Order: sequence, then C-alpha cells, then structure tokens
Amino acid sequence: MNDIYLTPEGYKKLDEELTYLRTVKRQEVAQRLHEALAEGGELIENAEYEAAKNEQAFVEGRIQELEYLLANAKVVEHLPSDEVVIGSKVTIAYDDGEEETYTVVGAAEAAPEEGLISNESPLGKALLGHKAGDTVQVEAPNGSFSVKIVRIE
Repeated sequence: MNDIYLTPEGYKKLDEELTYLRTVKRQEVAQRLHEALAEGGELIENAEYEAAKNEQAFVEGRIQELEYLLANAKVVEHLPSDEVVIGSKVTIAYDDGEEETYTVVGAAEAAPEEGLISNESPLGKALLGHKAGDTVQVEAPNGSFSVKIVRIE
C-alpha cells in the first residue's frame, strides 16, 4: 500500500470526523435501531430496522478506515519550496490561458471540488518536483495534455 500523506489540516479534519462518528453518529444510529425494534413487527419486514443496520455498518466501517488512516499517516508540514511538494498550493495555466489553483495533498484528503488534488492523481504526479515556469505533461485517462506552472505557494 502507498504511504498515507496528510497535511496538518487534513489530519485535523479526519480526526474531527472520527470524533463525530464515535460520539454523535454512533448514538444516533443506536437510537434509530432501538426505535425500530420498539416498533415491533417482524424484523425481516422492518425497513427502518434494516436501514439503521446498514447505516450502522457504514459508520463502523468508516470509523475503522479513519482509525487506520490516522494511525498510519505521515503528517507533512508544508515548508516554502521553489518546487511542488505535498502541501504546495499551485496555480497552473492550460494552453487556452485558463488558470486554476490546487493544493497537492495525500490521497486520503483529496477533494478536487475543493481544490485539493492527490499526489497520486495524474495532475498531482505530473506537478511534483517541478518549478514555477515549467511546463509539464499530464498523462490522464482521457489523454495527454500539458499545463504551465504559474506560481507555487
């Protein structure tokens, strides 16, 4: 398995999610299960009970996943660098001149819709180790394209 890299912010966010799941969400699901059992009837036909059991399985699975991630994560403190590293905020320009800004993070905290791209993604891999002014080739599933690194923060 690949190393698990987290920024301090990503570690904190996942730790807060774990705390919420352990303290609040577990109790909510337990209450739903209790109420579904109290409704009576055949458990086989009790849709609310079945839904609550499914949610309980999901919550417990996510708790295990978060515990593993946090126990095995390498927290990467971002230090100013003239090349792209995990934690770098990078502004890139496409051939058409459109610019986008992303922060390169570990896969566990990637959220492209929030501007957080994984170091394991095609774009993240291509950017790592390069400097402002470099043009890099990105090998993506839909084909290859190039971007220019405008700025690194």
